[in-house]
Amino acid sequence: MQDRARPGELFSLDMIEKFIGFDTTSRSSNLPLIHFVRDYLAGLGVDSVLTYDGERQKANLLATIGPKDRPGVVLSGHTDIVPVDDQTWTSDPFRLARRDGKVFGRGVCDMKGFLAVATAFAPEFLKRDLKAPIHLAMSFDEEVGCLGVPLLIEDLVRRLPMPAACIVGEPSEMKVIRAHKGKIGGHVTVTGLPAHSGVAHQGVNAVEAAGEAIAFFKRLQRRLRDEGPHNADFEAPSYTTIQCCMVNGGTAVNIVAGHCTFDFDIRFLPGENPEDYVNECKAFAARHVEPEMQAVSPETGFAWEKVPGAAALNTAAGAEITRLAQKLSGTSGSTCVGFGTEAGHFQEAGMPTIICGPGSIDQAHKADEFIKLDQVARCESFLWRLLDEVSA
Repeated sequence: MQDRARPGELFSLDMIEKFIGFDTTSRSSNLPLIHFVRDYLAGLGVDSVLTYDGERQKANLLATIGPKDRPGVVLSGHTDIVPVDDQTWTSDPFRLARRDGKVFGRGVCDMKGFLAVATAFAPEFLKRDLKAPIHLAMSFDEEVGCLGVPLLIEDLVRRLPMPAACIVGEPSEMKVIRAHKGKIGGHVTVTGLPAHSGVAHQGVNAVEAAGEAIAFFKRLQRRLRDEGPHNADFEAPSYTTIQCCMVNGGTAVNIVAGHCTFDFDIRFLPGENPEDYVNECKAFAARHVEPEMQAVSPETGFAWEKVPGAAALNTAAGAEITRLAQKLSGTSGSTCVGFGTEAGHFQEAGMPTIICGPGSIDQAHKADEFIKLDQVARCESFLWRLLDEVSA
């Protein structure tokens, strides 16, 4: 059984370097990277299917190696990265640097490292007689709301048998993550009525109205903190969190604010419906804030806009996919985390799903983002074991 890369080889580093060389910041197109992977796989005789966004400036990639008439294993990750703006790097973030037993570059941890290792394994997958296919799945715009993965999953389940397993390679230090919180967000626009502050009764203060809703969310957060529900399996905090982190409004200190916006973020435990909390705040505003506003001007009030997020993941500790990931990673146990991924979307579609990938989430989104070389080696070992598992 070949369960690890040859000593000192780390044959996937060249592919990692190629992946890092593409600037796929979410505000930019990911097509140069997607086309590179498509062409690389085509050179091996493997076809790829691309699904595009509405402007055809971004695409997902799905490629299958092995028999297409049987349930297989999905190796999944997102191609987009967060910006490097206002960060001080000691090396070019889009040129892989190697020092002190680490490799540095934007996205090397989150999460091009895993995708590059999986891509580098394509020739190895092709050498074997696979009894189950390997699906390489690469999405766009995970960092801005998991916008691409629903299209990828829709295409996958329409064209292929439902996969038996999905492994999302988000950074976990090659340990098994079986559950994470989901996320939704909201953008709220409060319309008031401007007036001179000397005759404030003639106006409607949008900033103050927004403040009442924000304060309600804060009271709701305290209730969740103190009364739950709690899930002790999760790293702190063990409850759903609600944060209002962006507020903008008003024109001048002597003008009653006619406009205000605020944004909120809800990270919810599996099994909870975050819309319940949004609806609580909407009901509060409708009962206690808007009537006073609209008594002055009927055109005033709140407008609520949902911001896309991530589905929660909730795989059982004893599930077959959890045990498989532990076997492949050479670890025991599993954890539940607060950050979100695309994994919940695959699970919602009916695929047993787990998270296991190289690097630490502590390095994600930071200057001098890195993964250790031993993490690359462990990821390669993981895929060698997977290859043995699915080979005839």
